[in-house]
Amino acid sequence: MPLLQTLGGALFGAVLQVLFHKLDSNQVLDYFRGRKLDEKLLKNMRRKLVSINAVVDDAELKKFRNPYVKSWLDDVRDVLLDTEDLLDEIDYEFSKTESQLQYQTSSNKVRTLESKLKELLDDLESLLNQKDDLGLKNVGGVGSELGNKVLEKRNESSSLVAEEVIYGRDEDKEIILDWLTSESNNHNQLSILSIVGMAGWAKFPIKVWACVSDEFDVFKLTRTILEAIHKSTDDSRNLEMVQGRLKESLTGRNFLLVLDDVWNDHRDQWKSLQTPLKYGAKGSKVLVTTRINKVASTMESNKIHQLKQLRKDHSWQVFAAHAFQYDNSKSNSVLEDIGMKIVEKCQGLPLALETIGCLLRSKSSVSEWEGLLRSNTWDLPIEDSKIIPALLLSYYHLPSHLKRCFAYCALFPKGHMFDKESLIFSWMAENFLQCSRQSKSLEEVGEQYFNDMLSRSFFQKSIIQDIMYNKTRFVMHDLLNDLAKYVSGEMCYRLGVDRPGSVPKTTRHFSTIKNPVECDEYRSLCDSKKLRTFMSISRNCGMSIQELVSNFKCLRLLSLFDCHNIKEVPDTIADLIHLCSLDLSSTCIKTLPNSICSLYNLQVLKLNYCSHLKELPSNLHELTKLRLLELIGTSLRKAPVILGKLKYLQVWMGGFEVGKSDESNIEQLGELDVHGELSIKNIENMVNPYDALEVDLKTKKNLVGLHLKWSLECNNDESIKEREILENLQPCRHLEKLSIDGYGGTQFPHWLSDNSLLNVVSLTLMNCKHCLQLPSLGILTFLKYLKIYGLHQIVQIDANFYGNSSYAFASLETLIFDDMKEWEEWECNTSAFPSLQHLSMWNCPKFKGHLLEHLSHLKYQTIDVCKQLETSNIEIEGVKMETFSFDMLLSHTPLQSLNIFCCPSMNIPINHSYHFLVELRIIQCCDSLTNFPLDLFPKLSYLRLNECHNLQMISQGHPHGHLKSLTIRKCSKFESFPNEGLFAPQLESFWIEGLEKLKSMPKRMPALLPSLNNLYINNCPEVESSDGCLPSNLKHISLLNCSKVVASLKKGVWETNPSIKSLFIQKEDAKCFPGEELLLSNCPILQCLLEEGLPESLSQLRITHCSLLKKHYKKEEVVDWKKIVLI
Repeated sequence: MPLLQTLGGALFGAVLQVLFHKLDSNQVLDYFRGRKLDEKLLKNMRRKLVSINAVVDDAELKKFRNPYVKSWLDDVRDVLLDTEDLLDEIDYEFSKTESQLQYQTSSNKVRTLESKLKELLDDLESLLNQKDDLGLKNVGGVGSELGNKVLEKRNESSSLVAEEVIYGRDEDKEIILDWLTSESNNHNQLSILSIVGMAGWAKFPIKVWACVSDEFDVFKLTRTILEAIHKSTDDSRNLEMVQGRLKESLTGRNFLLVLDDVWNDHRDQWKSLQTPLKYGAKGSKVLVTTRINKVASTMESNKIHQLKQLRKDHSWQVFAAHAFQYDNSKSNSVLEDIGMKIVEKCQGLPLALETIGCLLRSKSSVSEWEGLLRSNTWDLPIEDSKIIPALLLSYYHLPSHLKRCFAYCALFPKGHMFDKESLIFSWMAENFLQCSRQSKSLEEVGEQYFNDMLSRSFFQKSIIQDIMYNKTRFVMHDLLNDLAKYVSGEMCYRLGVDRPGSVPKTTRHFSTIKNPVECDEYRSLCDSKKLRTFMSISRNCGMSIQELVSNFKCLRLLSLFDCHNIKEVPDTIADLIHLCSLDLSSTCIKTLPNSICSLYNLQVLKLNYCSHLKELPSNLHELTKLRLLELIGTSLRKAPVILGKLKYLQVWMGGFEVGKSDESNIEQLGELDVHGELSIKNIENMVNPYDALEVDLKTKKNLVGLHLKWSLECNNDESIKEREILENLQPCRHLEKLSIDGYGGTQFPHWLSDNSLLNVVSLTLMNCKHCLQLPSLGILTFLKYLKIYGLHQIVQIDANFYGNSSYAFASLETLIFDDMKEWEEWECNTSAFPSLQHLSMWNCPKFKGHLLEHLSHLKYQTIDVCKQLETSNIEIEGVKMETFSFDMLLSHTPLQSLNIFCCPSMNIPINHSYHFLVELRIIQCCDSLTNFPLDLFPKLSYLRLNECHNLQMISQGHPHGHLKSLTIRKCSKFESFPNEGLFAPQLESFWIEGLEKLKSMPKRMPALLPSLNNLYINNCPEVESSDGCLPSNLKHISLLNCSKVVASLKKGVWETNPSIKSLFIQKEDAKCFPGEELLLSNCPILQCLLEEGLPESLSQLRITHCSLLKKHYKKEEVVDWKKIVLI
């Protein structure tokens, strides 16, 4: 079978289908008839488009071999898009006339539209005259027809991605695992492994990961690493700030960092990125993947591993897993023979094997497989080596409408995290989604498009979860990103990524990856008058909205997300008659002009995190095509009115503030299809409980989270009204997250104690200060997180809390009690809490009950301000006292982390070891504790003792092999470490502060603390070094107000510590040492630097609060300047 018959259709076949539909629409025909325009122009246009449609598939095939065909096809594309713009403009004029009876299109406007149509007809005629000279054949658009059938016969469930199996990489995996678990021979450097191989050669997923790709931006990359560590967004504005934060996060900690797909071979940029990484603990690892050997050497890799092509048998396994999808009934010897030959052409590249396999999964005939094998595409002379023929074949077999969606992805940088819903709405705004059946919505069609591309491996699920919204993101492989850019040509341009020079005039989709101010080519953008997409991915769009409106009248999508220079929206926004999507999220706008309501084509309006925006235009309901309104993180004082009449509108609300007057219109929320999370604030202003019923939360099945907040404390006289209001705010049974804050009633609503909210997974009850009893929450089968805070009238938690469930709190993992001032007793239920892992009790001063000693699954516990906690008699060190059963709790639960705050009566029995405990924090507790026996905690990794006022010493009889961090602060009677020294070979961080009686540091520190990286001593005026030496691996030292320590160190001690990178000495002279960073702070008597100069290894010198030194170096002629000029 010829290849043509297996193709999905040309890239612009979908555009032609759109144009045919528009030409046949009643709007265009009625407009022509109403203005007495020549209808023959429309018929002529249709005939010419049919002629173009007949040859466009053939042209798409030949464009790679014939540059003239490629140029012709580009010209056809531009004329087709101009035609679409013109027909859309006619449709807009018709719609405006229909909705505004007083509006009439001016005669000049009519003549202009007619003139444009004639020009386009001339252009099409000229292009059709060239088709014979170019040897283009009429093929009747067969490919498009077949391609569209592919999507229809696919089972939608096939879009689910199963967990992948990695074939042929067992040896590579072992090499990496050996490297990860090995000790570094060089204690002064990071351990760096570079994996060199073609992209797509099955590298391994990990948790801390940063995609680098073509752009090696040190600032952005550092921020990406920091955000991955903390799993939250970072707001650093410059390199110094973000690297300072990263240094603080990594200091003394082991880490594994993967830098994926690195192209940069500039050593200075790597050095800059590496600066904060060097503060990590010994054993930290950096794994680099790259396609270039030179990059591996630039990164100063300790080890370089070359990935080889997959062996033939492994290649077949990858291919077969996707082509047959483990369905042996489809496999036969003929297909396997053809498949083996196709596998050979993929040359052992997993990505090519996967995409070709996915392609053939939908093709079951031998002729289809043979057609792909014989394709000339395998041998196409593509000038860009990054485009792999196998991937290009997979693209060819996409239906035409999916080709357009795929090519649009060239607008995004490599490594971009795609949000499925946002991308679908972008496709919608560009009119890529074609709904052939009335039973499906545009959103459902977009979902089908995306899932089909996902099943063909054009997208993959990201291994990194979206932190803020807790949803799955998707990524596109770098090679597919290259392919998208290749097939889109000049249509898409990414500022700061694509070739510098000037933005092509034919560009239709534009994104700013870098700050436009930094890019010279940005000035040429205004020549691209037909721009359809302006998307700012950087934080500065470089133009005002007024300038954008003036220059780009054809915009369909305008995204100015996080552009802080945008502070107002002009009335002229209405001139963007084609605009379908507008994103003003995280800008500084305060109002929206009423003129925005005349954007009749607007489908998407995003106003998330607009903190200054408090209300919307009153006529917003005139946007009859609006399908998505996002207000996440934006708190409105006045609900948008009559929006409920918009049939397809989804509203993603943020906050709504109930006003004191009737103008707040909270009942308008009842008409909206609210999605996501909704916060209703100032509920105390709601006068009539009936208004709460009008909000109709019970029917809002798409609401995932609900936050109800009262801002003022209510009088007891109003408790009945408050109860009625809360009863009427009952949410839908599909709700997953609920918080109630500041409720003034004495009882919780019935719907919290029955089966109304069985799907809730997170519940917070805060500041409900008058409630006398907790609801029956034990029946919430799926509840995982429960926080009860500030319920001051609760004295006892009894059986009612568990409900009638025999398996109460079956899924609960985290339980937090905080600020429970009157709580005394907790009735136990031995069958409850089977899944509980984290229990926290903060500021419960009267609690004196049992602490659920049957909790066998508990791993983390925090106890804070439970001064009355008493359950058993314990005798320790001759002191008999009533104390909480610390012994029993740790004996019967596998606690890994325990935090105890402000519990002075508590004590630690010493009759056995606490084997499970890994982290222990004791703060303002254990008044009788005089000796902390380290041997009782053999697995302890982190120990913090703070304000234990009677603690005198730490004792130890055996080496401790797990302790990595030790902090002792403000223990006023502490005076000694173990007699033979503190033997903790894994200790990395040692912090002592405010130990006024301590006179000596631990003995033999260099020998007994070989892993120590960070030493912090503050306000220990009597302490001295026992032997005048420090461990040789120390990297960071802070000595503050401890002059005797500095004085006791032997002369030349710094020369014996080659690892030192930073030293902070306060109120003392600085010593000469070989380091990279020196901070001199509060040294009032320091007048000059050392005569012999500073070490050459210093890369950073900071001097603060050294008045005499500052005065000395203000004189630029001083000789000492030569000592620091090279730093």
